Amino acid sequence: MSGHSKFANIKHKKEKNDAAKGKIFTIIGREIAVAVKEGGPDPSNNYKLAQVIAKAKSNNMPNDTIERGIKKAAGDLGNVNYEYVTYEGYGPNGIAIIVNALTDNKNRTAANVRSAFTKGQGSIGTPGCVSFMFDEKGQIIVDKEECDLEADDLMMTALDAGAEDFNEEEDSFEILTTPDAFEEVRKALEEAGISMVSAEVTMLPQNYVELTDETALKNLQKTLDLLDADDDVQAVYHNWNE
Repeated sequence: MSGHSKFANIKHKKEKNDAAKGKIFTIIGREIAVAVKEGGPDPSNNYKLAQVIAKAKSNNMPNDTIERGIKKAAGDLGNVNYEYVTYEGYGPNGIAIIVNALTDNKNRTAANVRSAFTKGQGSIGTPGCVSFMFDEKGQIIVDKEECDLEADDLMMTALDAGAEDFNEEEDSFEILTTPDAFEEVRKALEEAGISMVSAEVTMLPQNYVELTDETALKNLQKTLDLLDADDDVQAVYHNWNE
């Protein structure tokens, strides 16, 4: 068990998200639109849409808002012109950073992301320069206080559904899956009545890096804050042990 508390980080992010829920819902709305365009409006036949719906639910997006988004996207396919782009680079002290964006203007997004790195004394790298330090995984976090099951029972429920790893931390349980098995495991937990703090396919660093230099910490936080404020940025992954 590492000392890195994923649950604490997720709670912190959710608190920040609650103050800017409009942006989160806008981000997810874009993802719904792209997923519907690519695979249709039925999540049972559209794996990517099912993933986005899981993300929406973990961010407390109301079901009727999700359904409206799907219907709107299904009736507006010709006007959906967003595309996914990924940037990789380095923050202070070589901290690895991956930025996923969904944009209708790649030039604008590239300039904004580059500016965020530069202002934090970091730099954009070439594709693949840091992604090898991360593993793509389905990650589900369950709050111990919200879970009625014993750890062993929760673990068996997850493993029986196809999870590949189960970790117990002081305040939470972490369930890891392959990207392909994520939706099946998430659905099994939902059907078992298990409340999930977070459920998404993410990029998990293989190792975390400590930062103790005050200037480096301020610069990294500046980069992360600028990326978080950008409406085109969907997700930011890094290997800083916050």
